[in-house]
Amino acid sequence: MKEDFLHYLWKFKKFDTLNLKTFHGEAITIITVGHYLELAGPDFFNAQIVIGNQKWAGNVEIHLKSSDWYLHHHETDVNYENVILHVVWEHDTEIFRKNNSEIPVLELQQYVDAATIVNYQSLATPKSWIFCEKQLKTIADFTLRNWQERLFFERLERKSQPVFELLEQTHQDWESVLFCLLAKNFGLNTNGDLFLRIARSLPFSIIRKEMFEVENLEALLLGTAGLLDVEKEDNYFKDLKLRYFYLLQKYQLEKINMESVQFFQHRPDNFPTIRLSQLANLYHSRENLFSKISTVNAITSIYETFNVATSAYWQNHYQFDRESPKKRKKLSKPFIDLIIINTIIPIQFAYAKSHGKENCEDLILLLHEVAPEKNVIMDKFSSFGIRPKNAFETQSLLQLKNEYCNKSRCLECVIGIELLTKS
Repeated sequence: MKEDFLHYLWKFKKFDTLNLKTFHGEAITIITVGHYLELAGPDFFNAQIVIGNQKWAGNVEIHLKSSDWYLHHHETDVNYENVILHVVWEHDTEIFRKNNSEIPVLELQQYVDAATIVNYQSLATPKSWIFCEKQLKTIADFTLRNWQERLFFERLERKSQPVFELLEQTHQDWESVLFCLLAKNFGLNTNGDLFLRIARSLPFSIIRKEMFEVENLEALLLGTAGLLDVEKEDNYFKDLKLRYFYLLQKYQLEKINMESVQFFQHRPDNFPTIRLSQLANLYHSRENLFSKISTVNAITSIYETFNVATSAYWQNHYQFDRESPKKRKKLSKPFIDLIIINTIIPIQFAYAKSHGKENCEDLILLLHEVAPEKNVIMDKFSSFGIRPKNAFETQSLLQLKNEYCNKSRCLECVIGIELLTKS
């Protein structure tokens, strides 16, 4: 038994409310259970309760045992002076206020239906992956769809926070913010943070000025990444290195020591050299990129915008000095889908929000056209009967797994609550 289960019981009145009595036999009538605070202080604020013939307005504190009051030192905390009812599973000691008046106690266990307890114990029993894995198939589609929408926007709110932080750091330059976010996502999980540092170290005003020569953009990106630090016989390498040091002097930039980019465990098409060249070519070929993606909701337009490849040199190279069979290395559809999910959707949401507008439905519709993500988490959900059909559903399921299942927040989850209420 956990305290959050008692919070759930009280919040949703999942007990016999018609015959309630305090431990000492006074009748209890609940007018309102109060507001669930989930903060420091009493659990429920501003409840209204009739005890005996007296109506009370104040706070409700919930514990597994009455003695937890003293275990948590509430007797010394002024925030608990206005507690009008102590709700516990087991009453094992009397509780008094500072003025020595006794706080009424409701011992909840005798008023809770046995089926509710069985459902809770079934849900709370550890499983191989998540608590409700064996019952997921039983959840109504309507319930799941509504919960997925809430989960999606919870995740979107979290993913939009870095957008607003970058906006503050770049003095409200949306183009610069987009450049930083794209750089991070071009680096994927392994090089993403490093690529973000590279983008943040290069004033976007310089990218704007140099975007007409793709070699200059490549020199800036590859040079800042430390990929031009060594000596090589390759002529393209030598040209980029000359350009890089010229641009450092031209714009009075300091050379920054970065940690090494990672090639290991990457498919060649994801090598940092290839991704940085593609990023350079994106900005070389797409002027005013932010205006092209800030409000667009036609997925075909997005695919067209990101239909870019590496420079000619990288068509037969993955690294300097190592020639390979010729291949036009353009951004793949699955990669563009990741850009849509992790860059375009968050930045469109943040842009609309910053202008006091609402674009939630458009974002959902856009993600319905994006293929579902493929990863271990989605494979697991599929094995338990939840098979996502698009990126909207996979994003929702990621939020569910990471923020609810992994943190055992079953009693804050619509799925968990529905399973608890089933008889």
